[in-house]
Amino acid sequence: MEKVWVHKPAGDAEIIRNLQKALNINGALASLLVQRGVRTFDEARSFFRPDLDDLHDPFLMKDMDRAIERIDKAIRNQEKILVYGDYDVDGTSAVALVYTFFHEFYDNMGFYIPDRYAEGYGISYKAIDYASENDYRLVIALDCGIKAVEKIKCACTKKIDFIICDHHRPGDELPPASAVLDPKRSDCTYPYNELSGCGVGFKLIQAYSRFKGWSSQDLVKYLDLVAVSIAADIVQITGENRILAYYGLKLINSNPRPGIEALLGISGIKRTNEKPDRIFTRELNINDLVFIVGPRINAAGRIESGNNSVELLISQSLEEARTLAEQINNCNTERRNLDSLITQQALDMIDEQETLSKAFTTVLYHPNWHKGVIGIVASRLTEIYYRPTVILCKSNGLITGSARSIKDFDIYDAIDACSDLLEHFGGHTYAAGLSLKPENLPRFTSKFEEYAREKFNGNHPAPEIEIDQVINLSDITPSFFNILKQFAPFGPGNMSPIFATHKLMDTGYSRIVGKNHLKLSVVHPHISGYPVSGIAFGLSKYFEDIQKGQPFSICYHIEENEWNGKTNLQLNVKDIKFEPLDHEF
Repeated sequence: MEKVWVHKPAGDAEIIRNLQKALNINGALASLLVQRGVRTFDEARSFFRPDLDDLHDPFLMKDMDRAIERIDKAIRNQEKILVYGDYDVDGTSAVALVYTFFHEFYDNMGFYIPDRYAEGYGISYKAIDYASENDYRLVIALDCGIKAVEKIKCACTKKIDFIICDHHRPGDELPPASAVLDPKRSDCTYPYNELSGCGVGFKLIQAYSRFKGWSSQDLVKYLDLVAVSIAADIVQITGENRILAYYGLKLINSNPRPGIEALLGISGIKRTNEKPDRIFTRELNINDLVFIVGPRINAAGRIESGNNSVELLISQSLEEARTLAEQINNCNTERRNLDSLITQQALDMIDEQETLSKAFTTVLYHPNWHKGVIGIVASRLTEIYYRPTVILCKSNGLITGSARSIKDFDIYDAIDACSDLLEHFGGHTYAAGLSLKPENLPRFTSKFEEYAREKFNGNHPAPEIEIDQVINLSDITPSFFNILKQFAPFGPGNMSPIFATHKLMDTGYSRIVGKNHLKLSVVHPHISGYPVSGIAFGLSKYFEDIQKGQPFSICYHIEENEWNGKTNLQLNVKDIKFEPLDHEF
């Protein structure tokens, strides 16, 4: 599918010049900072050097005082406390964080992860019965619960109190819990509302530490879990999340907990003794958490039980963690096989139905699809067809599924518009879950499609690549890249910059590698004859035109490539366009 290149506004020229002078940096780098809301030397210092002292007061969050009072009462009265969380990465990391923190000084505790298949997402009646039967008087629910009004009412009848720690959008009515912590509450004035579920859990333990007068430095050891949740849940890496992710990554690189180190080790990330500031052969980043750590933690809940992920993350010894990591990695292998099978089946269904190939949305249902991987399949189909996608299967008598979206289409709002046909739903702007009765599926499919058609004004959207800056190849120097690295951690709200360079020529050394990838060697005639190498995954179709000596433009990330013990800069090319020499993009 043809991609549209969209150039971001550069920002105010005078502010860029002043910032460039104050920092003594390249103009393109100064413009990148302004695009990210950094306008002054002091703001740049805060951006490049995140400070834990800049974390917000946790008691600014609505109901935080009530939450701490209820926990303090439970501990003083020796009540049993159950830490409850969703079965995904955000939920299990949140449970590991809160459980470990309180269990260090209070033994009367347990944790509970619902079964994806028997109980489904969020707080379950089975869990409430479990708490009642085992005399748990207080449940701390993480990454779920904001819409569990009837279930919390049921818990109240059993004299079980709940503290809700969630980050999803509330419904019209809040659950009658002892405290409801959610920065997305309309009556919550907390300064930052993009925390992950684990992030809200961190604010809870931060508040309790402050209440007890303990040092905030003692909380740093939990930030690896917060960083994993931020990466895996794809929340904004801005503001408070940027600080939490920055220090969480530092911890993972220098002193990871056994569970995370075991997962990295089984994934092929090697230890080293050569670097004083890190224990691995290369510096790990957010992408490593997204693509290596996150899927494996998720796999336990998708295939077997999310309890295994919590056990891994709270492991105290590397030996124990390695055993659990092996089991979880086996789940991940099975997950990948199921993912590939169901994705191919879904693609075949689209190919066989002409109406689906021309639709504005993809809604697919198969009763026997595996509930644990349909969210991944939805993501893959969204990438391939670039349209909002809902993948559904049958579970406990209902049709249940996962939805994924594209830029500028709020999937939560779209599903909310169909809520009269649903039993349950919840989620975010780009990802959501839902369940409905089988007889409502045709009407839901039609209504969802109509909503999208109207939002798109009858025009199929095209995937966009947002270009941060247009630069010359001569701008790409080691000093340029050293500053660029300090823009990390990258993620939503602070994506790794995409650069564009126009009027390039092949040096004659470009070639096809693998099945359909391009290994590029390019020069910038009339500006610099210095060749620069790049890799363009899946873009071998352009090789013939490149060989002919036709000028072209590329958009790309700049990255380090390690090979045979040497590290060089290379371009990770996202797209290629051929245009006349005098064309301006």
